[in-house]
Amino acid sequence: MTIHKLVSEFYGRVWNAGDRAALDELLSDTFTFQGSLGPEVAGREAFWQIVSSVRAALSGYHCEILDCVSEDASAFAKMKFSGQHTGPFRGYAPTGRMAAWHGAALFHFDGGRIAKIWVLSDTTALDAVLAANAEAARGGE
Repeated sequence: MTIHKLVSEFYGRVWNAGDRAALDELLSDTFTFQGSLGPEVAGREAFWQIVSSVRAALSGYHCEILDCVSEDASAFAKMKFSGQHTGPFRGYAPTGRMAAWHGAALFHFDGGRIAKIWVLSDTTALDAVLAANAEAARGGE
């Protein structure tokens, strides 16, 4: 599988479809994940807890790859993240409104699988959207 295909499968199967079984196929045994929404985690199960919590808070959660470049055993993807805020998230009660924000992910591969992902997302923009949605839900719209 090419690096671009592996990145696409990761987002499509794991984040967008919530396919837990895909982790064993796509992630190395020593996988680590550092995202903007929480601390670094090691292992598939710890990572799955992050995926599950985000997908539970944001129904229809979707990661869209806007651009992806790769070199040797690394890739960098520019992303758009979105979902309907239907569960508690980042200290905000659910509003039922859409939330979207951008970010970027740096991937490292080992043996044809993803070994490490580092994600930096625009949490300031995300929090602004969540706050505006909360205000609108309270009738401030």
